[in-house]
Amino acid sequence: MSFVLMMLGGMALDLALGWPDRLYARIGHPVTWLGRAITLCEHRLNRGAWGARLLGGSTTTVLIAALAVLPAWALQSALPDTWAGTLVGAVLAWPMIAVRSMHDHVAAVAKALTAEDMPESRRTVSMIVGRNPSQLDAPAIARAATESLAENTSDGIVAPLFWGALLGLPGIYGYKAINTMDSMIGHRSVRYDAFGKTAARLDDMVNLVPARLTGLVFACVSRRPLTAITVMWRDAGAHRSPNAGWPEGAMAAALNVRLSGPRVYDGQIAEEPWLNEGAPDPDGQDLHRALSLYRRAMALCGLALAAMALL
Repeated sequence: MSFVLMMLGGMALDLALGWPDRLYARIGHPVTWLGRAITLCEHRLNRGAWGARLLGGSTTTVLIAALAVLPAWALQSALPDTWAGTLVGAVLAWPMIAVRSMHDHVAAVAKALTAEDMPESRRTVSMIVGRNPSQLDAPAIARAATESLAENTSDGIVAPLFWGALLGLPGIYGYKAINTMDSMIGHRSVRYDAFGKTAARLDDMVNLVPARLTGLVFACVSRRPLTAITVMWRDAGAHRSPNAGWPEGAMAAALNVRLSGPRVYDGQIAEEPWLNEGAPDPDGQDLHRALSLYRRAMALCGLALAAMALL
């Protein structure tokens, strides 16, 4: 069975359909199912001293990963090695690939920024970032949306496709379980510092290759490929994340804007370094250009999968 072809089919289904609202209202989404399981474990196991919380978080990480991987492995094992089996595998991979929803969320921010509608800009950007939107001006909103587009291209699309192409359904579902745990409990806060440590470190590991691949894809489809690679290589290591700086740095250079920089989290100023320092802040038009870059990157990913399937 071709795992690559399964991922290509899942990507095509997501491009065509997204995750329909009617389907979400009826059954939810596999990521929300995982989220409920993570919340249940966190409420029961995130207590006691630091060591007990670390153990509880590690136990949660193993349990949630198994909850995602084992059913996916069982389903994949039951599929026939035929075109029909590959098609069913593509349908099962489809919910784990977020090409369309990522584009639509960022496009809503770009539309509001271009119209200079600040209330709508803050509302739409709050759907994709964790920062308090009431503290963000137009350049900060544009930066936040561009950074989210760059980072989530890796987390939401390239990494799932990468692990799915390697390992099939257990790969893509296992990756999404790890990434969902990181987004929910992998925070540097009093509540999650110990409990989410294992999930956060595991997420860093599984994103090492996909994040760098994503940066390279952005560079390849940009109009400034050598500049994008140079800036990405130079600035990525200064980012607070071991992985996010690669796609963000490549996108910053491709658009000739600056990203990251100081920002406010929970009322505290985080003095983050700039990516592509010296370039201007992005605006609504730059966000539209970022979406164009994203579409070209997705086309390249699809072509790469098709080429691998043929080989």
